[in-house]
Amino acid sequence: MKKLVSCLLFFAFAKAVTAQQDPQYSQYMYNPIVVNPAYAGNRGVASIVGLHRSQWVGLDGAPHTQTLSFHTPLSNSRVGIGLSIVNDEIGPSDETYVAADFSYTLLVGDQARLSFGIKGGIHVLNVDYRRLNPFDLGDPRLSENIDNKLSPTLGLGLYYHTEKLYLGLSSPNLLQTDHFDGTENNRSTTYIAQERIHLFATAGYVFDLNEDVKFKPATMLKLVQGAPVQIDLSANFLFNDRLTLGVAYRWSAAVTGLVGFQISDQMMIGFAYDRETTALGNAIFNDGSYELFLRFELFNNYERIITPRFF
Repeated sequence: MKKLVSCLLFFAFAKAVTAQQDPQYSQYMYNPIVVNPAYAGNRGVASIVGLHRSQWVGLDGAPHTQTLSFHTPLSNSRVGIGLSIVNDEIGPSDETYVAADFSYTLLVGDQARLSFGIKGGIHVLNVDYRRLNPFDLGDPRLSENIDNKLSPTLGLGLYYHTEKLYLGLSSPNLLQTDHFDGTENNRSTTYIAQERIHLFATAGYVFDLNEDVKFKPATMLKLVQGAPVQIDLSANFLFNDRLTLGVAYRWSAAVTGLVGFQISDQMMIGFAYDRETTALGNAIFNDGSYELFLRFELFNNYERIITPRFF
């Protein structure tokens, strides 16, 4: 079994670094600033969100992701600013993204707003090959670790919303960076990691079923070169502006149960559990994926925000 787990990790890591995917989230609808800088300040209040995701629990070296973000509108202006920190671990690799966000919002109707956003920061890559169990111990490509390899990031985004509808289009990093090992094999360069442009499209709409129940279907489309298109579909119900229950489906990948609770007007907590629909989901060493998030609003401005807002 140990050899089987090692093989799975090796191939998972190889796939991740050759057609690299940004971290994935099941509760993406609550923290879109991580992928879309145009969302900065669009809640109308200063907002802090922390999230932890443990994927494929039970599989040694499986992905773990932590995010911390802050964003706020600037007083008496159409400008929003934010800061996002993302740490993503899988197998021997550890990646950290630190980015600042800036948005500018235009009023395009009585209740409609269109925001433009830009994201800029740094990406730090570490790879510790000692955490692998390679078949060939003498492989020169696995002889030297990667320590604090820095590269710049630059992202753009658009975000449109009314009181009921939101649409987003973004790329958190438009720069393609190749990390290589510096050795030559048959006069060719071996790449350790190749970052590719990720495109995200999001949409959601809130239906008022009655005075106490709101229904919000939402979706996120993710595209990256060298990987299948990823489509997330979700359906959430909000009861009495406090309790959120929902389900989600990641196309040909996983089903998810979602629950959230608005503890107060300032604080919300959420939990998600994923179960793979692929062969990996039937593996005895895979207990699914867990995700926990906490959002805290520093203050409320009731003239600018619906409390609690569903997106």
